[in-house]
Amino acid sequence: MNLAESFFTALDSIAANKMRAILTMLGVIIGVASVIALMAIGNGFSENITSEINSIGTNLVSISTDYDNSDGYPSLSMEDVAALSDSGNVPSASRVGAVIQGQQTVTYGGESVNTAVSGASPDYMAINNLNEYQLGDGLTEGDLATSARVAVLGAGVASDLFGMEYPVGGQIKINGVSYEVIGVLEEGGGGIGGFTDDNVYIPISTALSRLYSDRTRHGQKAVSTIAVEAAGSEQVDDVIAEVTETLRERHDIIYGEDDDFSIFDQSSLLDTVNTVTASLTAFLGAIAAISLLVGGIGIMNIMLVSVTERTREIGIRKAIGAFRRDILVQFLLESMVLSLLGGALGIMLGWLMTRAASTVFDLTMVIDARTVMLSASFAAAVGLIFGIYPAWRASKLQPIEALRYE
Repeated sequence: MNLAESFFTALDSIAANKMRAILTMLGVIIGVASVIALMAIGNGFSENITSEINSIGTNLVSISTDYDNSDGYPSLSMEDVAALSDSGNVPSASRVGAVIQGQQTVTYGGESVNTAVSGASPDYMAINNLNEYQLGDGLTEGDLATSARVAVLGAGVASDLFGMEYPVGGQIKINGVSYEVIGVLEEGGGGIGGFTDDNVYIPISTALSRLYSDRTRHGQKAVSTIAVEAAGSEQVDDVIAEVTETLRERHDIIYGEDDDFSIFDQSSLLDTVNTVTASLTAFLGAIAAISLLVGGIGIMNIMLVSVTERTREIGIRKAIGAFRRDILVQFLLESMVLSLLGGALGIMLGWLMTRAASTVFDLTMVIDARTVMLSASFAAAVGLIFGIYPAWRASKLQPIEALRYE
């Protein structure tokens, strides 16, 4: 009996028990669909986070206080910002900005929200891509120099306070003091630069004089974060070295002592995010793959039942000259056909699940061709592995005993 005949015999056997075949394939269908859908969702989230980081740029270096080594004091000041802005100290940087953050009550008319109010420099806004406005304009160096009482609102804050009213030119109150709204940021949600929709931005000089009184251990006005933009992504390491040297010298940190500040760059963050999301995606795929094993056990169970039901058929075929390998190949093919059909249907179902998840999460889901090939290969392997024992058992039947089987 050749391979083609064995294949068509396997199809006939499956077609004779359609409902049983469908139920048998169900475990494989669900397993393959789950692997594809979960890995597509994981890849989609990874792509979304990566694109968000890349939109800011991989040449951004962020400096913050390391409170474990600063005796509990903020360690960064406006004087540090000025020193890092000096091209003689950090020649590899193109821009330097700073921000100080805290929670404040912001009111307009009868509306009130408790939200983040950030004192920022124009360069900080630009470095973090917080310079796209749906209404009005942003902070300027003139606002910084005069400590102007002006504010840029996140889209969420603007909606909460003003509703349908036009916000630009309106007077909001922060800590009881009036500020003129000069702009509203584009809706952005949670980004690397902060939850922009729920933020209010004012000039950092205004924030330091009116809202925030934190001081360094030397009595200088403290800032929360300093952002440094390298001239290019290949100069990030140079910027880190220059910033470290400048701040250690300014903070009188001697050789061997730990820095009282922390530095991280976007490329390192991107590598970390990619590692974490890849591990999470693989973990989700591994969990989904367990259902494929369950499906394989179901296939083996049904194939054992099929061997028992067709004992006389096996005996007749052996009596008229069929070899053990013919019986072995036939039952192995039946098992693999069930598994491969289930895999094909699972791929289709996984694609539909991915499209549905893409709509629900509003993300571009990424179906990796390698994932599809891996799922199909795993489905075939399941059919082969779990079909071996039933096929071997069928091939071992003695013709006389099989013919006498009732």
